[in-house]
Amino acid sequence: MADAAGTEGRTGGQLLADALVANGATHVFAVPGESYLDLLDGLHAVRNRLALVTCRFEAGAVHMAEAQGKLTGRPGVAAVTRGPGACHAAIGVHVAQQDSTPLVLLVGQIPHEETDRESFQEVDYRRFFSPIAKWVTQIDDARRIPEQMAHAFDVAVSGRPGPVVVALSEEMQKHVVAVRDIGPQPILPPHPAPDALPRLMEMLARAERPLAILGGSRWTPEGRAAIRDFLVGNDIPVAVAFRRQSLFDGTSAHYAGDLGVGADAGLVAKAREADLILAIGTRLGEPVSQGYTLFDLAGSKPIVQVYPDQAEIGRVHRVALGIVADVNAFAHAAAATPRIASPRWSGFRAAARAAREAQAKAPSYEGPLNLAVALQELEKVIPADTIFTTDAGNFATWPTRFMHLTDGQDFLGPTNGAMGYAVPSAIGAAITHPGRTVIAFVGDGGALMTGQEIATAFHHGVAPIVMVFNNGMYGTIRMYQERTYPGRVSGTALTNPDFARFIESFGGHGEVVERTEELAPAFLRAKASGRPAIIEVRMNPEQVTNRATIAQLRAQAGAR
Repeated sequence: MADAAGTEGRTGGQLLADALVANGATHVFAVPGESYLDLLDGLHAVRNRLALVTCRFEAGAVHMAEAQGKLTGRPGVAAVTRGPGACHAAIGVHVAQQDSTPLVLLVGQIPHEETDRESFQEVDYRRFFSPIAKWVTQIDDARRIPEQMAHAFDVAVSGRPGPVVVALSEEMQKHVVAVRDIGPQPILPPHPAPDALPRLMEMLARAERPLAILGGSRWTPEGRAAIRDFLVGNDIPVAVAFRRQSLFDGTSAHYAGDLGVGADAGLVAKAREADLILAIGTRLGEPVSQGYTLFDLAGSKPIVQVYPDQAEIGRVHRVALGIVADVNAFAHAAAATPRIASPRWSGFRAAARAAREAQAKAPSYEGPLNLAVALQELEKVIPADTIFTTDAGNFATWPTRFMHLTDGQDFLGPTNGAMGYAVPSAIGAAITHPGRTVIAFVGDGGALMTGQEIATAFHHGVAPIVMVFNNGMYGTIRMYQERTYPGRVSGTALTNPDFARFIESFGGHGEVVERTEELAPAFLRAKASGRPAIIEVRMNPEQVTNRATIAQLRAQAGAR
């Protein structure tokens, strides 16, 4: 069937698949369901242009798509079935919202004529997802598929990037209609206003202790290089926002550390001492602002905030200058601006770097495994383009404190603190960049939330290396427990499998590390195996954080 213009009739399922291709999607991460059988059939028809990645759990599928969105700057795409499938997927949507990651989630839906009867697995997705998504829509008319899908991709990347949820009525996917595909439209990113850089430079010239904080998403390699040139050229110390270590070379003399959960007290002190904050791409949210205590909300400390969405500028902290701009456009404009001739803050920058170097020195820890030293030995043998993913938990502060990312490496972590992120996001990263080494850092708690997704890695022929930091507990909660109710352990102890044998049961490579000198060689063997691998790092459960033991926390609590 064709219309007068020669457009062939297609089912809604075929139109949806073609719309994904037209808008630049390369993968769909999915757990199949009967509510979108026709979309699955459409994906079969475009299988040479769009890869369908079959996952084992909806949260895992969305984490994989979100990781792809982080790495590429384009919307990652996930597809899940209605009801329970959509509920499972909500975790990943919340990650994408708080991480400002472009994402499109497709959700199968009941036939729309059954609406409000509490049909099997019925959920009103507009109401369900609206607090955690940029836009939620439902397609009930197949003729509107090209329009609504193109808009979904546009919304996901515009302004502050984020997740879009598209519900797909079941019977709509079967309807045959003749409409044309709609691809992406060229949209020029917002550039700094003409007087933005001159005003910023005037403020910088008056400062004595400036500090830059880099954050946000959709940075390009060129944008990162340009902002580095601007900041280094003006001798400005640079901190990164929570889990944004990819944005600045950690080995640079200008790197001051990360402002987030577990931030070094020395860096926090320097941030309080600073007399000008350049917040570039960061919202200055709760982790970065140390629970909204680091900066006066009324704006007594001058803050210049650069952000692509005007609604976010000054939303929490009153700013002295707000610049609405795409982060990469701002970076290139800043790099082309004449530098400060004689910066007065070189001593402040050197002190900030010295504080970072001091905290990165490995202390002595009791037992055969000094994880700080082991991680620094690992750092010497990993490839220069390694992608790291991390889960939530106390274990995650060890790599952040003791390792240094360099240019060319990527670091993906959930700023909303979602456990179960690291393993599936590592698989999504490996599928997105199959030629790069991917290392996942995960605790024993998070490993058994979504660790079954390792089956997806085998199914699709990628080989991430998962480091499971095993201390037999939910370590972060145990830390808070010991601080508040010392000695009253409740609900935080865990019983774990042999993680090396777990991966071996799939046909993968397993390692167990119990001593400092074992980690780097274990990694090299895992990498050489060419198979998905788990390195189980058996930690001293008494060393509940990289700064305190359980006994020390109890003593501190008793002294209060």
